[in-house]
Amino acid sequence: TIGNWAFNWCTGLTSVKIPDSVTAIGNWAFKWCTSLRSVKIPDSVTTIGDNAFSDCTSLRSVKIPDSVTTIGNNAFSYCKSLTNVMIPDSVTAIGVSAFSDCTSLLSLIISDSVTTIGDWAFSDCKRLTSVKIPDSVTAIGSRAFSDCESLTNVMIPDSVTTIGGWAFSGCKSLTSVIIPDSVTTIGYGAFSDCTSLLSLIIPDSVTSIGAWAFSGCTSLLSLIIPDSVTTIGYYGAFSDCESLKEIYYPSGRGFEEVLSWGNNAKLIPYCRIR
Repeated sequence: TIGNWAFNWCTGLTSVKIPDSVTAIGNWAFKWCTSLRSVKIPDSVTTIGDNAFSDCTSLRSVKIPDSVTTIGNNAFSYCKSLTNVMIPDSVTAIGVSAFSDCTSLLSLIISDSVTTIGDWAFSDCKRLTSVKIPDSVTAIGSRAFSDCESLTNVMIPDSVTTIGGWAFSGCKSLTSVIIPDSVTTIGYGAFSDCTSLLSLIIPDSVTSIGAWAFSGCTSLLSLIIPDSVTTIGYYGAFSDCESLKEIYYPSGRGFEEVLSWGNNAKLIPYCRIR
């Protein structure tokens, strides 16, 4: 075991080889090792603790072995030189803010074993251009990919039922998104300020759209609210969508006020043919 805080603030440390005897890397173990460029994690390690390598601003790459099952909260946050990450098949959960503010991260492979992407997991990864979320994931946490400014496309699999609050907020290069039929809830602010988003299909499975869910999507032209939707958050779900021309919505739900709040779109009610 490498204990909590073991090498934290060792600002001159440039490399470390962890031996095969180690099974756990403790919380804060290498935090603020700002000169650390390389680390070899052996196949014996099963747990990477909270903040274990956070603020290792010179760390360029890391290979997480197949033995690891848990990547702790903030484990690699603020590793601003980290360019690529491969999460192995052994990992089932990616912790809160695990890779947040990894501003040089270009590529990301998430294995099919992961079921949960934690809140803020990849937020502010500003150079990340694409991500494939595997079929094993059921929930995308709040702000999981917020402010990933270079993200142009994202594939959300049929396994996902919940898209958390602000999950893709501020993804300014995102041009289109396909929400699968499995999703029932689009969280508050989930796609807010996605200023390049041109097209959007909300599936019939969705019952709830949160407040500010698509606010500030200034390129969005038209929208169809499916008949399945029973709740739309009152505060500006589509506010500041300045290019939005038409919104088709199910009649008789009392959606008129909330849909018109903060935009000049023409509201077009429809009756579902049964």
